[in-house]
Amino acid sequence: MTAPATGPARSLQRTEAQARAAQLSVDGYDVRLDLAADEATFRSVTTLRFHSRGGPTFVDLKPQRVHELRLNGRRVEPDLLDRGRLPIDTIEGPNELVVDAVMAFRTDGEGLHRSVDPADGRHYVYGMSFMDAAPSIFACFDQPDLKAPYTFHVTAPADWEVFGNAPATQVEPGVWELGPTLPLSTYFVTIVAGPYAVLHDSHDGIDLRLSARASLAGALEADAPDLLAVTRASFDELHRLFGIRYPFGDYHQAFVPEFNAGAMENPGCVTFRDQLLSTTRLNRATRIVRATTVAHELAHQWFGNLVTPVWWDDLWLNESFAEYLGTRVTAEVTEYADALVDNSYLRRSWGLTADLGPNTHPVAGNGAVDATAALQDFDGISYAKGASILRQLDAALGDEVFLGGVVDLMERHRFGNATMGDLLGSWERAGAGDLSGFTREWLRTAGPDRIELDRDAGVVRRTPPAGAPADRTHALTVAVAREGGWSRERLVLTGPQTPFDAGTHAVVLDPAEDTWAEVLPDPVTLAALPGLLPHESDARLRAATWNQVRSAFHAGRLDPALAVDLVVAALPVEDLEDAPIRALPRRTMPWVFQVLLPLAPAGSLDRVHEAALRRLAAEPPGSELQHAALRAAIGSASDPGELRGWLERLPEGVARDSDLRWRVLNRLAVLGATDAGELDQALAAEPTGQTRVEHTRARSGLPTPEAKAFAWDRLTGAVAASNYEVEAAGLGMWQPGHEELTEEYAGRYFAALPTLPSIHSGWVLGVATESFFPATSLHRETLDRAAALQGQADLDPTVRRRLADAADLLARRLAVRATYGAS
Repeated sequence: MTAPATGPARSLQRTEAQARAAQLSVDGYDVRLDLAADEATFRSVTTLRFHSRGGPTFVDLKPQRVHELRLNGRRVEPDLLDRGRLPIDTIEGPNELVVDAVMAFRTDGEGLHRSVDPADGRHYVYGMSFMDAAPSIFACFDQPDLKAPYTFHVTAPADWEVFGNAPATQVEPGVWELGPTLPLSTYFVTIVAGPYAVLHDSHDGIDLRLSARASLAGALEADAPDLLAVTRASFDELHRLFGIRYPFGDYHQAFVPEFNAGAMENPGCVTFRDQLLSTTRLNRATRIVRATTVAHELAHQWFGNLVTPVWWDDLWLNESFAEYLGTRVTAEVTEYADALVDNSYLRRSWGLTADLGPNTHPVAGNGAVDATAALQDFDGISYAKGASILRQLDAALGDEVFLGGVVDLMERHRFGNATMGDLLGSWERAGAGDLSGFTREWLRTAGPDRIELDRDAGVVRRTPPAGAPADRTHALTVAVAREGGWSRERLVLTGPQTPFDAGTHAVVLDPAEDTWAEVLPDPVTLAALPGLLPHESDARLRAATWNQVRSAFHAGRLDPALAVDLVVAALPVEDLEDAPIRALPRRTMPWVFQVLLPLAPAGSLDRVHEAALRRLAAEPPGSELQHAALRAAIGSASDPGELRGWLERLPEGVARDSDLRWRVLNRLAVLGATDAGELDQALAAEPTGQTRVEHTRARSGLPTPEAKAFAWDRLTGAVAASNYEVEAAGLGMWQPGHEELTEEYAGRYFAALPTLPSIHSGWVLGVATESFFPATSLHRETLDRAAALQGQADLDPTVRRRLADAADLLARRLAVRATYGAS
């Protein structure tokens, strides 16, 4: 038994993937996993059958240790394994590689993740093979264009259920057989195993299953009618739109613990973060997010799974399409007709911030040189911007041509791989005409145009992104606030300026967000909004207006004092912000607390709190808006007595639940009105996965040296923590008003970043870099430190990218303060 060579694994280069794809075709994988022998490791025996043109290549493998390696019956020396790669010398024709290895269970949400439910001590496992993680489960050629069928043989504890990409059969107690599957890319492969609670259903000849941890069985059962209704309606609509049946057999939706993303589209067995289940009162915004996520992952069964990009520079063929269709299907055929409004609050600012930032990139052809670089492009550009541009194209072409081209692509490349060129060819065959201009301006040019009203000149100006000139046409609506209400007219921008006479009226450009651009309100409109927005009932217009207000602030065009006036006049609780630890883009109210108020005039927090209390009193008991107003009141409270009053007695219509209790405890912690002992007792009284995360955030948010050290230990690995707890510690640590305690950690943060990849990897590395960034250190020196570190040639690419994004946001805040004065 030999241990592999040490050192960080190398990420697959695109040139290496091209060479390997030209040399090999994979016949199939047969994988044996023993999950029952050890809680820290599992045995993985892979038999990999493939054809080769002959000659040297390499297999991706990240074991803890190796028992035996055999290629075509001959022993391969394990010490050849170097940083995740096993070089092999193939023969022309059929080859067989057998790898018998011991792999480590992971706790970072990647590979084969194993966790213990604090509610009952039971163990759960799920596979996340995405982006360089598959080789930590089985030996493979880990790239998207070497698809193959998979057969799994899984040994697990006798009381466990096992699921995967194909229906699982228990052939004897604790022994399960799955497959062979249809051809899959390595990053789709999953195994879900543990004492999961399972619900069964069927629709249109498709077996449907839902599963979650045993401690969440009640929440799963309560949410099943909604989940299944959305799933059934989405299946019907996607079958209608494509005319191609779902091809992957059963459809299992597994809600799993400590999942990094919102969900992963594994064919036949989609995995979701189990925070989407209703362990507490699930507000409508979260239900909409869950519904659009269900529809998004189902759309992936065609976009991504049936036809997969050849390489990650075309990841938009997966994510932009699934984002567009997931939201469209949810809005059109489920009870969540307001999904477009929610999508506006949740996704547009996320995408625009990324598109305006230092790491902007084209939607397509993003230059992903390796898999690690590609992971960073799973951002608001590849999701929100790409989806918006596809919606624009669909509106221009019409469904017959737009979907006709999509279906042509699927039929030509079924169970294979495709490129952007393939899709453009399919659209042109369907009647789209020459799309080269569209591709050049919208898909291959980074950055958004800026659109704004020049009232004095009587024009709407369109300014292309600096350094990436584009000649884009924007077709949009203009809403004008006249005496009788808002009037609307169409406007097409075809050049740098387009005549438009607004008079003295307030104007909202693009209130339906029909185009992708940084739309900035003019000063007259901004001044009028506190009088207009409180009385506006058009939810789409309200969402677009708030997005433009945030864009104006981001661009340094909005005085924080005026922004607070607008918040007080029209508290944006309609966006029903989620709990802070959801790994979802921030909505408007969190932006108010985290970005606006630290730069606003003294007394602004109290003004927002009074506005929240007025809204709380005005909303009907039990309504969504009442609950949202209460969350805003808790987040803005400065009186510990008031907060403790809510722990004892909630307003009529508000049910006591864990989410509200921990919101109050977190706010008390930030104010220094509780201590570690009380927080520890609260966790002991309710030891669940989510309360453990909230406890970490609250402990980190206490205004004591011990609390900041508590958080720091989770970044440095001095204390082992789950992926969610690492993020919670960083978000809790940096609190306005705690600068005397945290300022020393700004320097320590920059000193720690170069070595952070030795502690965290993959998704968690990026999250740790971002969440621990010293966001409250509003000093030029902080930016200088970030710039100096980014200049180091050997800095990890993930760290460099997240650091650049965070530093850009800090620079914008400093610019606002320099323009409008300190708070």
